[in-house]
Amino acid sequence: MQHWVYGYGSLIWRADFPYHDRCRAVVQGWCRRFWQGSHDHRGTPNAPGRVVTLVAQPGAACVGVAYRVDETVFAHLDHREKNGYERCDVAMRLADGGVVQGVTYVAPARNPAYLGPASLDDIAAQIMRSGGPSGSNTDYLLELDSALARLDTEDDHVRSLATRVAAAP
Repeated sequence: MQHWVYGYGSLIWRADFPYHDRCRAVVQGWCRRFWQGSHDHRGTPNAPGRVVTLVAQPGAACVGVAYRVDETVFAHLDHREKNGYERCDVAMRLADGGVVQGVTYVAPARNPAYLGPASLDDIAAQIMRSGGPSGSNTDYLLELDSALARLDTEDDHVRSLATRVAAAP
């Protein structure tokens, strides 16, 4: 059986799983925020990095990528997204205008790795000093900003952080 999976963070540029289709997709009612701690990929347990999660926001629209995958891919994705993320059902508007039901991974505020909101300056500073087994947190932010540009979209939260990090001495 095949399913749709929505990626809005590293899944946009780092699809380390097989898929049948990939296309630009939008989910309504959600925004992307660097509010989730990363203890296992872009930080460490003692110095977590910050990665994105989706936060419910009426009227918002989040651009990402939809993948059509076999059910067997979920074992890999569940492991990859294990640090506080849960599967969440979403409706995705695909590039062709069609709407499909699928899943995404969201890190809810009740998970132990959740860091929550902070000032953009504080988030940028934490990103610049963090790194883990998957690389630097700065690389994650800049890769995401670049991937969104390739999707012909700009996320104000991501762009503001990328601008701060790029301007840092």
